[in-house]
Amino acid sequence: MDMQVKDLYPSRTGGEARWLPRIDPVVWGDDKQPSESPALNQEQLNDFDENGFLILDGAAEDLVAPIQEELKAMKERLKGREEMVIEPDSEELRSIFQPHFFSDYIQKVARDPRMLNIARQLLGDDVYLHQSRVNVKPGMKGRSFPWHSDFETWHVEDGMPQMRAVTGWIMLTENDPFNGPLFLIPGSHKHYLSCAGTTPEDNYKQSLRKQEAGTPNVESLDWLIKEGGGLAGAFGKPGTIVFHECNIMHGSPDNLASYPRTNLFFVYNSVKNVCKAPFSGQKPRPSFLASRDTTPLKPLDKPLG
Repeated sequence: MDMQVKDLYPSRTGGEARWLPRIDPVVWGDDKQPSESPALNQEQLNDFDENGFLILDGAAEDLVAPIQEELKAMKERLKGREEMVIEPDSEELRSIFQPHFFSDYIQKVARDPRMLNIARQLLGDDVYLHQSRVNVKPGMKGRSFPWHSDFETWHVEDGMPQMRAVTGWIMLTENDPFNGPLFLIPGSHKHYLSCAGTTPEDNYKQSLRKQEAGTPNVESLDWLIKEGGGLAGAFGKPGTIVFHECNIMHGSPDNLASYPRTNLFFVYNSVKNVCKAPFSGQKPRPSFLASRDTTPLKPLDKPLG
């Protein structure tokens, strides 16, 4: 590991789970952006700071159909590649990683002002794409994602130094209480859980299908839920935009419905927060999980559609 980079958030170091203080801001910018009209008002920024997520109902409905067309073609082109991850107990597609590598249109979606300007405002900086992915949950067959903090994984396995990243995502199908939606613990982003255990070598080969390392124990989750005042579900119609903070505890259950749940995710990271050597001391994960291209994204002149 790069010795001049201090590990501010140690985790999976072989000990027991423990709470560590968060030392980074949640919102790095404000509602007075010099380069463009503010994407979020002060009330929305305050909500994000307090709860760790924000839901913008139907804000990108016009993007859903063309994104779906891009993904349909992509599934055929990428069969057998490591970017295509299948479910743990079937051959059903679970995730497509870095779809913006394979689609100019999806790359433009990441730069749509409705997405990029929010990310730049929340992080108070230029940003690049650390990762993008599509999570697919087919009806009756889409399996759960356990409770976890994304930052804990990106920190330990990718070397992301600080909590200066956000995930912005678009619902490509209805997300309702029955088809495996994302659930979050409001306020949990203000607390960092240093997880027990250690990181297996090449952990991503297992964790993308079923994550175990870096997941919280029951006692920690119980404390977080009580401290935060319960759970919240990210429900919405196709085209709804959601932003959530990199350290918020979240997860999703199996899809119990007969219809799918599909979402497109973009992980925006500050250009001042580029990844170093993984804090696990292991080799970096492949670039389709943690991009080495830290070129700042430039917003499109106007929204797509």
